[in-house]
Amino acid sequence: MWNSGPQTADGGRQVTDRGPIPSPQSPVTSVDDSLESKIAGAVKDLAPVMIGFLQRMVQTPSLPNAEAAVQGIIADQLRTLRIAVEIVPTRFAELADHPAFGDDGFSPDQRINVVGIWPGDLSLGGGQGSLILNGHVDVVSAGDESLWSVPPWSGAIVEGKLYGRGSCDMKAGLAAGILAVAALRQLGYQPAHNICFQSVIGEESGGVGALTTIVKGYRADGVIVLEPTRQELCPLQSGALTFRLTVRGKAAHAAMKIEGISAIAKFGLLYEAIERLDRERHERYANPFFENPVNVAPINIGTVRGGEWHSTVAETVVAEGRCGVFPGESAADARRLLAETIRMVAERDPWLRQHPPQLEWFEGQFESAQTTVDHPLIRTLAAQHRRIHGAEPTIRGVPYGSDMRLFINHGGMPAVHYGPGDVRLAHAVNEYVEIDEVVAVAKTLALMIVEWCGGVTKVVRSA
Repeated sequence: MWNSGPQTADGGRQVTDRGPIPSPQSPVTSVDDSLESKIAGAVKDLAPVMIGFLQRMVQTPSLPNAEAAVQGIIADQLRTLRIAVEIVPTRFAELADHPAFGDDGFSPDQRINVVGIWPGDLSLGGGQGSLILNGHVDVVSAGDESLWSVPPWSGAIVEGKLYGRGSCDMKAGLAAGILAVAALRQLGYQPAHNICFQSVIGEESGGVGALTTIVKGYRADGVIVLEPTRQELCPLQSGALTFRLTVRGKAAHAAMKIEGISAIAKFGLLYEAIERLDRERHERYANPFFENPVNVAPINIGTVRGGEWHSTVAETVVAEGRCGVFPGESAADARRLLAETIRMVAERDPWLRQHPPQLEWFEGQFESAQTTVDHPLIRTLAAQHRRIHGAEPTIRGVPYGSDMRLFINHGGMPAVHYGPGDVRLAHAVNEYVEIDEVVAVAKTLALMIVEWCGGVTKVVRSA
């Protein structure tokens, strides 16, 4: 356990190390060409081993409630780098009163997060503050495995692409972060400010893992969430609110259809209104940082279950979906608008007026969030990306919810998404990540750590 630094009232570790900085002793205040070359060389040397590590992570399924095995692999890897590891359980009883908590229906006390701490030495000087590198290990189901060209848990490498469920979303980001740390360790780097590496659970279903780290007192002056962004800087995210809509009809024999009321038909009225609401909301919203103006905070119906028998008029339909939240829009306002749309449809229909649809909000309730694009965290990361790629990075908003909003809205920390992989491949058949992209992100992250966290490189190594 890492025992330096102040503790919070509940015994959590305070990672932020703000305070007077003593006179610097040969601080790294900016990355020169020589150090950049050494970092690139170290990343290249270590990449084969770390890609093997990524393969092991992908080959270890980590569906919700079954993340412990892969967390053990990550904890062991951090320990080999002489990074102090803390195992932080998620316990719903400790989160229940937090406004961002949502019971995701999985174990309330048997899932663990891994936190690696690399303590800084403020006497070394330089840098701007402490840093969290965050990623999640939980993955979604592989679905029908017969549709995959390679087995979804194989971690197979084909033409420079590493395939498998979770490869892109987002074990590649975790591997890139650890590769950056490994390269700096090899170079004898010592940060002035603390570095915190977090591997959390529960992101896909609401964020209980990241919320645990915040409640336990882990803080930093900046957070990089290693989601797949195609190496774009994404300091804006939409929100996503999971909902369930139950529509009642009246059962009857199909031969007497006229005597029944089809819940499927009534749901159809509501579906059309929800689709219309989605279009109208996007027509009223404009934000230059989003790639597609009609897909910023979409409302989507993901599952529909209705009826009991092919020869019976359907008595009940249960639909589940997600309601997008625009940056700057509150979750409460988004909920109110969807509820009002459903109410207005029901008021116009004689049956639904007497049998109102039931709207429930459950599981993931992701707020929107944003860090200003001119924040020092964003400008510093952009500069390191520029050094690696020789071009300005794209700054983009993302139309999905993530753990980033917890750090910004509830942890009071500036945060940004930045990582390897294309989110279009996440949750999809034949999910993969480009290996070259993992390596490039690791180089950028290593430069970012040195620039943001300051410190010294004690060992000179030729590239």
